[in-house]
Amino acid sequence: MRNAVDYAVVGDNILDIADFAIEKYEFTSGKALSDEAKEEAVERVRDALWEMVKALRNQRKKWRKMLFDAADEAVRGAVEGS
Repeated sequence: MRNAVDYAVVGDNILDIADFAIEKYEFTSGKALSDEAKEEAVERVRDALWEMVKALRNQRKKWRKMLFDAADEAVRGAVEGS
């Protein structure tokens, strides 16, 4: 299975998502965040979303193993007549 995720693009998208979330917060709360608060928010968003990316990567590995296991079982069934 080819890697369907370009992690450079994901990194850029994470920063875009962080910027959007900050703008949304400022708009809905009516409060402008300081540069320090924005930096902290970007860091937390980045960390949280990268954790999700890592979890998805691990899930992909599990799915790939399941695919190969199922293929092995199918081949054995075909060859051994089960």
